Amino acid sequence: MAKTIIHRLERKGLRMTGQRRVIAEVLERAEDHPDVEELHARANAADPGISLATVYRTVKLFEETGILEKVDFGDGRARYEDAERDHHDHLIDLATGKVIEFCDPEIEALQERIAQKLGYHLKGHRLELYGVPIKKSKQ
Repeated sequence: MAKTIIHRLERKGLRMTGQRRVIAEVLERAEDHPDVEELHARANAADPGISLATVYRTVKLFEETGILEKVDFGDGRARYEDAERDHHDHLIDLATGKVIEFCDPEIEALQERIAQKLGYHLKGHRLELYGVPIKKSKQ
């Protein structure tokens, strides 16, 4: 990602209030896919004056301006990640809810070949795998 979330927001002409700045900084540091409630907890730790309603409004604004991307891993919670992060896919552990990011060149090439075979130029994709850990047999 070339520029920070704050830089991109300013470039889009959005007014950067102190609370928006805190929320953007929390998102910058996130190494997971937080939902709004988790974002609120993290932002509120930095600024106790940030309400849940403010986080909801800010996330909606960031999503509408293309700064954030909403992801849904089938658990009923909308989660968010930086829309300009490097491409990656997700493996969701159904037992724990853990989300593992990965990028596999073979999968990427296969998707390109499939699109071409069907007469398309691939412009983007999202791949989410859902699984449970393989139980290791005792020997």
